[in-house]
Amino acid sequence: MSEERDPMEYLRARGAGALAEKMGIEFLEFGVERSVARMPVEGNTQPAMLLHGGAYVVLGESLGSMSANLAAGPGKLAVGIEINASHTRSATEGWVTGVCTPVHLGRTLTVHEIAIDDDQGRRCSTIRITNLVKDLPAL
Repeated sequence: MSEERDPMEYLRARGAGALAEKMGIEFLEFGVERSVARMPVEGNTQPAMLLHGGAYVVLGESLGSMSANLAAGPGKLAVGIEINASHTRSATEGWVTGVCTPVHLGRTLTVHEIAIDDDQGRRCSTIRITNLVKDLPAL
């Protein structure tokens, strides 16, 4: 990663994407070694009023993909090639917060783990994402 890039400025300039915005995802901290974002339960539930399992995955992929792209550096693009999630608790209100940390930051592959907790600090989901790092396509 280029030392000149301010991670939060990079995030503001690039944006987290339309889906992350629709789901109410807010980035609280953003860097190569640790990124944190939160998402409201309200508006992201399944019919039983539990946070939808896919919503956990969207939060995890948003964190992992954005972190991988920051780590990849200028002229590179990180794209998700594998993701898995283990949901261990159901959130029914408030917010869930994801903490993303790198497991591996290579030249061609990155792996990140995202731990998602509820407002009481209880683990709800553990997600792992692998991204392929490639050259940014010419425009």
